[in-house]
Amino acid sequence: MNLITFLQAAGTAAGSATQQGSGWSMWIMLILIIVVMWFFMIRPQRKQQKELQKFREGLQKGDKVVTIGGIYGTVAEVKDKTLVLEVDSNVKIKVDKNSVVKDFSETQQQ
Repeated sequence: MNLITFLQAAGTAAGSATQQGSGWSMWIMLILIIVVMWFFMIRPQRKQQKELQKFREGLQKGDKVVTIGGIYGTVAEVKDKTLVLEVDSNVKIKVDKNSVVKDFSETQQQ
């Protein structure tokens, strides 16, 4: 019984000594990790999403675009949520605006 009491007392003393200094440093490290993740991951992704949304809202007839599926075409008609793309002479397809990702107009290439 004497050995068990000694081990319990030693464990309690060691636990209280490490808890005193590590409480604040743990919170500081956690906050620092969250700030770094926001600065390097979340912020650039939101900026890219805003630019893509602005691009999709500004699409006009005659813009040369590519879809997520890799279809190249020229915008023939713009509606609220859809586009009509002309992929070849007299070949038109209807696609969702959210599927358009890049602009290949001559003004963008210069």
